[in-house]
Amino acid sequence: MQPLAGVTVADLTRYLPGPFASRELLRLGARVVKIEPPDGDPVAHTNPAAYRALNDGKEIRTWDARTEPAPDALRHADVVLEGFRPGVWERLKVDLPETTILCSITGFGAEGPHARDAGHDLNYLGYAGALEDTAPALPPIQVADLGAGAQSAVIEVLAALIERGRTGRGARIVVSMTHGSHRFVAHRLHGEPVPRLLTGGAACYRIYETADGRHLTVAALEPKFWHNLCDLLGRPDLIERAFDDDVPELAALFRTRPQREWLDLLEGKDTCVGPVLTLSEAADQLA
Repeated sequence: MQPLAGVTVADLTRYLPGPFASRELLRLGARVVKIEPPDGDPVAHTNPAAYRALNDGKEIRTWDARTEPAPDALRHADVVLEGFRPGVWERLKVDLPETTILCSITGFGAEGPHARDAGHDLNYLGYAGALEDTAPALPPIQVADLGAGAQSAVIEVLAALIERGRTGRGARIVVSMTHGSHRFVAHRLHGEPVPRLLTGGAACYRIYETADGRHLTVAALEPKFWHNLCDLLGRPDLIERAFDDDVPELAALFRTRPQREWLDLLEGKDTCVGPVLTLSEAADQLA
């Protein structure tokens, strides 16, 4: 039996954070009822494949909150996920049992100067200080939506279910994607041993281009891994330069062979070297 078997989740959210969170709860065994307005979830129209990936296996219901009473699946759910701006849920006037766990996934929290502002992942990461080292480059994944929003909501809901098991009481949870994103980077507030370590500031932790236009990830932070890498490359002279911010000789060397040849030489040899795969390649390998 899956751990959340017998738990019903009513998901009122749209777009990415909430549906990803309820997909995770579904994966853990919960029954998920996705309740959409009459015009549906916009993702179903803009990216049908993504909509299916996020929502397959959920029960899809339609609710016109302006003219219809709240559906039973909402009023009797163990967990309710909502992603409205602060104040909208309260205006719906849905009576929930005291045992229900209500989780609001918000951009900026329930209170504060930006609480009612519109926003998306990039805005939340910007307010959180997470883009300082990379701006104006954009992140390739929605860290605020998926990590600070969806995964944080899942963690809080699971904790609330455990607490409900002890006390019989539900909970009111507010997840802020901006505050959650800041927690991901707050441990760096007091400085780092190597400037821009995560964004190409050290030779031993960087992405390198290969002869075929592909790329390798090098994350040989510990001396033993960097030593192994330099030895296999035939460049022991680079051992003392692991944390230099520019080692053009190494970049030039990696451009002399295609990615596959480098992987044959370095992968699985305690070098912390790997490929930059395409999405389809990663799906095949991780299936």
